[in-house]
This record gives sequence, C-alpha cells and structure tokens, in this order.
Amino acid sequence: MKRLITTIVAIFTFLIVAFIVELHPTSRLNPTPTVGILQTMSHPALDQIHKGIIQGLKEEGYINHKNIKIDFQNAQGDQSNLKSMSDQFQNQNAAVTIGIATPAVQSLANESGNTPVIMGAVSDPIGTSLVKSMRHPGGKVTGVQDKQPVGVQLDLIRTIMPKIKTIGVIYTSSDDSSAAEYREFKNLAEKHHITIRPYTITSTNDIEQVAQTMVNKVKAVYVPTDNTVASGIATLLKATNAEKIPVFPAADTMIKPGGLATRSVSQFDMGILTGKMAAQVLKGKKPEDMPVRRVTNYETVINEKTAQNLGITIPDSVIKAAQKKGRIIK
Repeated sequence: MKRLITTIVAIFTFLIVAFIVELHPTSRLNPTPTVGILQTMSHPALDQIHKGIIQGLKEEGYINHKNIKIDFQNAQGDQSNLKSMSDQFQNQNAAVTIGIATPAVQSLANESGNTPVIMGAVSDPIGTSLVKSMRHPGGKVTGVQDKQPVGVQLDLIRTIMPKIKTIGVIYTSSDDSSAAEYREFKNLAEKHHITIRPYTITSTNDIEQVAQTMVNKVKAVYVPTDNTVASGIATLLKATNAEKIPVFPAADTMIKPGGLATRSVSQFDMGILTGKMAAQVLKGKKPEDMPVRRVTNYETVINEKTAQNLGITIPDSVIKAAQKKGRIIK
C-alpha cells in the first residue's frame, strides 16, 4: 500500500512539474547563449576593439559567466587557425559570432549555416563582399565599419609638412581593408600633387627590408589600418627613425610606440559599438535588417617626443586640437 501511495505521489508530482514547464517555457532547460569572438591577431589596436566589445555587451546587460558565455579565440595571424576556430563556434551553436578585423570576419562569414556575424572593424564591407549594402546588409553579416577619416589624416600631414611632395604607403597586399584605405589615400593625395609610392608586404618578415628601401625614396610614411604592419611597427620605426622620416599611422595605437601624429576614430569606441550590435542580435534582431554602423568622432593624437627626435615642429593649431580633443604623448 505504501509503495502504491509513493508511486501515485511521484506521478502526481511529475505531472505538476510538467504542467508548470508547459505554462512557462522559459523554465525549460535553456543553455546560456555562446558569443564567439574571433580576433585575427594580437596588437594594441585589435586588443582595444576586443576590450570595447566586452564593454558594449556589458552596457547592454550581457556579462560573461552570468547570462552569456564568451568564447574568445585569437588566430595569431594564422589562416588555418581562423578556419578551425570558426568551425569551433559553429559546432558550439554560437548564438552570435564577432570577428575582429577583416580576415576573422571573412572566415566566420564563410561558415555554412545562418549564425549571425558581427563585423568588428572592417574598412570595406562591400568591397570584401561581406554585405550587399551599408543600409541593407541582406545576409547574416552586419556590424561596424572601420572608417578612418583618411582625408582628414592627409590634411594633418600637409599641415605638419606643408612642402611634402612624396609619401610612402606600406600595407599588406592580401589585406583588402588596408588596400582600400591605400587607394583612397592615393586618390586624395594626387589631387594635391603629392606623389604616393606604395610598398607592399606579405608578412612581418618583409617589413625590415621594405622599410629600408622605402626610407630612401620618400619624405614621410603613411600606414593604413593594417594588422600586419601594426604587429611589426617597431621594425618599421627603427628604419624610419634612422633616416628622420616621420610615420603617420591611421590608428592611434601606433602613436605611442613612435608614430608622429594622427587623427583617428577610437578603436575602443568601435569595439563598444560592435558589442552593442551583437547585443541587439541576442535580443532578437536580424543582421539583414541592421544597417552597418561606424564611429564618426575622431581625435588628434601627437607624440611630442617623436617630434623632438625628428626635429619636426608641430603647428600650434594641431597642438590645440589635441589638447581640446585628443592626446599629447610625451
């Protein structure tokens, strides 16, 4: 008799629990959503974007180990790593994936299935075939465009070096975003009758030899948003400093190591915006309906010590701009 009563109670309890779960589907087993973050390689600019992504997610209420699981992977510049890490996110059924820099985003976008992909800093989303249009991406990819104010950066160079006639541009030939910035810079410079000499590399191993060749033929160097050059910026600066050639990088994170000056958008702010867009996907938005966004505010950043070492006088107007909105590194 006791066994019968126990069995009846167990069945009754099971039915009650099942009824409650049916009424409240959210009480069912619901795994914490995985946010996969894939970074192309390590250097300060991309690291700042990563930090910004975490902050952007947090500002939207998503915190690692609380209501999301963040799986962060760094390919360290290895294409095969990008593929295997993208596959890993796919196997985990990630709710959304985020690529930091163009190669990472392209790898994630090439995965089969419809897992949403958020771009973290891609200079040319249309040219790289990641989206159909900026307003209507039309697929599983959207995110943040790394749109540096190239025209403003050229104006800064001309303000600091008003007699400049020849500028070298060093960039990675396989980096679509970097190549796009080079072309934009070249077109703008030629309108001011400035000769642009391009120097391409395939890896950081090329920088030393290419830089030594370049410094004998130009009066200044412009570095687009280029992950490979950023990783080897110390090697580039060693060659340019020896010949008193200033380097004007697109990204502000290359100023502290020894770049002379820039006017650029914040990598950290781009990361925050990327994180916020990923949060929108977690809340139910579809990438195809989310316009590509970009950070429009820029800052003036100067390395005072570099200017002194190169014997270059920074105009007062540039110094005031950095004091008002930017930084002066001493």
